[in-house]
Amino acid sequence: MIGFDEVQVGDELPVLQTKAISRTTLALFAGASGDHNPMHIDIDFAKKAGMNDVFAHGMLSVAYLGRLLTGWVPQSAIKKIDVRFTAITQLFAEITCSAIVKEKFERDGSKFVLLLIDAKDQNGDIKISGSAEIALT
Repeated sequence: MIGFDEVQVGDELPVLQTKAISRTTLALFAGASGDHNPMHIDIDFAKKAGMNDVFAHGMLSVAYLGRLLTGWVPQSAIKKIDVRFTAITQLFAEITCSAIVKEKFERDGSKFVLLLIDAKDQNGDIKISGSAEIALT
């Protein structure tokens, strides 16, 4: 695992790039998450609600951000994730997740970094933004 002294403010994590979100992706995520909201899987329902098509679950992009973080540190090092949903993620979007070290700090004898995190589509539109607190040794 990466050490506290190896990390500097301004360091960027390696990005996570997803494949295009498909109807299969949405169906599988609905099953895995238990979120069967028809806005995400039923085109007829989505159209009746005024949408052009189904769209991705917001938590799918959060899950992608989780994959970004666990590609850098073990899951147990992730102490807090705080996100804001900023835009709908459309079907066929390709999501890029990124993070940058905003701050290094110590609290109660433990060492942490605060990351700024976001998920953007292939057009650069931010879908999720927020922060993550990571414990390092």
